[in-house]
Amino acid sequence: MTRMTRMLHLLPVEAYTSQEWFDREMRDIFSKTWRYAGFMEDVSEPGQYITVQAGLNNIFIVMGRDRRLRAFHNICRHRGTQLIRAVGKTQKALTCPYHDWTYDLEGNLVSVPEEQEEFGQVDKSCLGLKPAKVDIWKSMIFVHPDPDAPSVAEWFGPAEPHIGPHIPEELVEYEELNNSYEIKANWKVVVENYVDVYHLSHLHSNTLQMYDHKAAKYHWEGPHYMFWEPPVEAFLKDQESKLIAPRVIPEDMNGAWVPMLFPGIGLAGSEDGWNIFIVEPLGPELTRVSNRGRVSNSSGWEFAKQEMRSSNFWTKFGLSGKYEDHDAMSEDDPMVAGDFTGEDIFACEQQQKSLKSPYFEVGPAAVGESPVIDHQKVVLEWLGGAR
Repeated sequence: MTRMTRMLHLLPVEAYTSQEWFDREMRDIFSKTWRYAGFMEDVSEPGQYITVQAGLNNIFIVMGRDRRLRAFHNICRHRGTQLIRAVGKTQKALTCPYHDWTYDLEGNLVSVPEEQEEFGQVDKSCLGLKPAKVDIWKSMIFVHPDPDAPSVAEWFGPAEPHIGPHIPEELVEYEELNNSYEIKANWKVVVENYVDVYHLSHLHSNTLQMYDHKAAKYHWEGPHYMFWEPPVEAFLKDQESKLIAPRVIPEDMNGAWVPMLFPGIGLAGSEDGWNIFIVEPLGPELTRVSNRGRVSNSSGWEFAKQEMRSSNFWTKFGLSGKYEDHDAMSEDDPMVAGDFTGEDIFACEQQQKSLKSPYFEVGPAAVGESPVIDHQKVVLEWLGGAR
């Protein structure tokens, strides 16, 4: 008897559980696309640097003495040891911890310890660091492992008119919005939850009810998913008294702008803030999500006034968990806490748990789940159509 391949719509279940699929995605998707690395202010002075994993490639971005940003593969040209760690203290040079081969901020090999007695002579001119490509888009730094890759503006260009009116360059980072956490699920489960319109009215029935999910508009621009939905009337009417923070977009462009740029770069903008949501695959069934948020460049007093103005509305409007307190499974039950992120994490992990069961079989896809199918098509296209 031939064993039939179990599918999750267009992809086999193994696409969400196997190391082989994960390795192919790291090689053919995440090693061949633009990877978010940070914001411009993260590398703003000569010698500052950040590192990022782009598929199979660890890459660092450093500001040179000429104040130019450069990206290099984090590989010493001697034996391949990674040169620097993840964080960016100011450096005057880049020294490999293994044998102290040293490079300048422009990637040139400038010093080899005991060169004459150990090597005779080393042609340093051909042993500089291997370059990657670095570019800036919407105040964000992106890297590509291929130094000859098309620009980041070309990659995101078709999506730009549809991602919302927010101008992140004019906003300021709000540290309390920044966090990072791991989800015990495949990265595609996390992305597909993000683009699933059907679940918004159900999983988040008591946490995201300020927006009209049935009126959502969504489509694709190449591999990038576009999404917008308007506020419900109760939130729209006299909205200035209901926003928690000062407004950051024009009133005629109200709503939630929540695109997902390929692969795994979510943006989430609303009337009073803008966030980035980065999906980083760690393994076939483990994903890290990193969030950073921006708000209006207003005074603390303006924020305080806006919070006081809106408190009355939110007390009456109310945000609560999907389940009542008496149904809590534990003190920190995410389905009771009233936090939509916790609800999403719970749903993703519960879905991942079921994929190993021999009884798993996917049902029909709702209209609002069509973006899930479309995302699977994009993944298949990047993997050459193989299943």
